[in-house]
Amino acid sequence: MRALLDRERPGLVSGPLTARLIEGGRSNLTYLVTGEGDGGGGAGRWVVRRPPLGHVLATAHDMQREHRVISALHPTAVPVPEPVLLCEDESVLGAPFYVMEYVPGTPYRTAGELAALGPECTRSAVLALVDTLVELHAVDPAAVGLGDFGRPDGFLERQLRRWGKQLDASRSRELPGIDALAAGLARALPGSPAPTVVHGDYRLDNALLGPDDTVAAVLDWEMSTLGDPLTDLGLLVMYSTPLELPDSPVSTTAGAPGHPPAGELVERYAARSGRDTSAVAWYTAFAWFKLAVILEGIHYRYTLGQTVGAGFDRIGALVPVFIEHGLTTLTTLTPRPTTLRKG
Repeated sequence: MRALLDRERPGLVSGPLTARLIEGGRSNLTYLVTGEGDGGGGAGRWVVRRPPLGHVLATAHDMQREHRVISALHPTAVPVPEPVLLCEDESVLGAPFYVMEYVPGTPYRTAGELAALGPECTRSAVLALVDTLVELHAVDPAAVGLGDFGRPDGFLERQLRRWGKQLDASRSRELPGIDALAAGLARALPGSPAPTVVHGDYRLDNALLGPDDTVAAVLDWEMSTLGDPLTDLGLLVMYSTPLELPDSPVSTTAGAPGHPPAGELVERYAARSGRDTSAVAWYTAFAWFKLAVILEGIHYRYTLGQTVGAGFDRIGALVPVFIEHGLTTLTTLTPRPTTLRKG
């Protein structure tokens, strides 16, 4: 990789490079690379992203796609790391990868971690996450070169089909309520607002918080596309709902003192974005469904002996909890008004 940096970004690095894996993710691999930066004696730090080891689907771990979206967003108000280079030559590291600047900051993955900030800082940080989402959805895709970044027409229908197929591929046991949840979502499909750049996995632990409780950077853009912006909001609401499951390998941050309630996050987003959020219950129910499917897929791989690490043995017990939350959320949907035809 050093030879590539010297060729593509001469003078950026001097001296040897060292790298270590940044823990926390279960998808693409992220490494912190340290050396001497800017051709001088000062230490430099960069981040390298590459697909997981072994055989993967290229469409699920598309380095070019991630690099493209952060390159497009970097000049905007959305805080993302500055891209350094993209390498699609697999002979360098064994897979395509990209390099970006290192952004100092802290990811908060659990309510316990967030509680260490204190109630005031926690509240400020979570509201800053909402404001950053508003900034993302305010970006004109065409103006930043992302006009062809996805297919927004029929976005929600395709999302439901996609996750339904994922569920079918992981079925190995009875999951009461999962088909009712999918059918209920299909019956109540809302009309989407104008499409925006969608992060696809927008939550607190995919962001770095700076020392002033602001969002220093939004990370992990592998699921980004053009689509319905309220899918990002629904996921954020889901992760802001207390799960109250001790020792769960999957958690939300909602239990941290000072964490704003989900309803306040929706109100803030609506006020600052100007979007109609009256159908947010659908998007939140869809987020519960999507995570239930993801967790069931992990559980299925665990039963086949295809997962390594702690916590996978408890994933299966979470799936019914997510299904129940989804079904409960669906019951809060406001019925669509009936249009009476004259004559």
